[in-house]
Amino acid sequence: MTQAETPQSTDLAASEWLTDSNGHFALAIRHGGNRLFVEQSPYQTVEVFQTETFGKMLTIDSMVMCTEVDEAAYHEMIVHVPMQVHGDVRNVLVIGAGDGGTIRELMRYEQIERVTMVEIDDAVVRASKEFLPSISSAFGHPKLDLQIGDGIKFLQAAAAESYDLIVIDSSDPVGPSEGLFSEGFYRDVYRVLKTGGSLTVQSEGPMFNTSAFKDLNQCLKLVFGQDSVNCYLVFIPTYPTGMWSLTYCTKNGPHPVKALDEASTTAFTTSHPLRYYNIDVHRAAFCLPNHIKAMINE
Repeated sequence: MTQAETPQSTDLAASEWLTDSNGHFALAIRHGGNRLFVEQSPYQTVEVFQTETFGKMLTIDSMVMCTEVDEAAYHEMIVHVPMQVHGDVRNVLVIGAGDGGTIRELMRYEQIERVTMVEIDDAVVRASKEFLPSISSAFGHPKLDLQIGDGIKFLQAAAAESYDLIVIDSSDPVGPSEGLFSEGFYRDVYRVLKTGGSLTVQSEGPMFNTSAFKDLNQCLKLVFGQDSVNCYLVFIPTYPTGMWSLTYCTKNGPHPVKALDEASTTAFTTSHPLRYYNIDVHRAAFCLPNHIKAMINE
């Protein structure tokens, strides 16, 4: 199927819920059978649903990627944490991020000269452009170089010391995203990142994808060094357990909390209509519960 389907699609009449499950725990979101878009791409099944309480929802292989109501938490935290700490990002590489929310937040920064985005699946971009315009609003920005392709291969071919900031905005480590959780991939990330540059990565739900969360944190510490990797938390109601993690890494760059400039960050958040991020949330996000600390220090 390659076309948007009508909300009356009969094959969904018996199913009114989207269930995102790890086999032991599940989050269910009611959409009433109202599916707006479905496409089986060469990589995955991409769908958009009209939910009853969270607006339109993008899913990949029945995993929630974002909803209109709570997407700002994820997109603002994956972008503004590194941007506010670095202070002079000019050239950005984004891997994944097909819904466009990460690009939207990056384009709030006038000093950015170019954002290169590599998304493997054109179906995600098309679905987002058509049905999630508030999230995908920056796809037409003149500073954006959108490439539909394999982010792993792109990084392998990229020149060393090319980017001030790299954002890995991937789905869970299955299918086409599986390679984005490997040591080889992050060694290429490290090579391509400029000295003093930063990386932020979607690093899974500590209580939902526990093994992937632990493994990725250990992988990042192996590549970047123990003191250059800092996990932080964001709370998203439509992600299983509600608690999700992002991880900030640097290549001899600034600490994510100690380097924060209160005056400039406050000025930025005052002048932009953000829904989640502020300076207090930035600081607090790095205050991890003891059991999360234990997971990443095992």
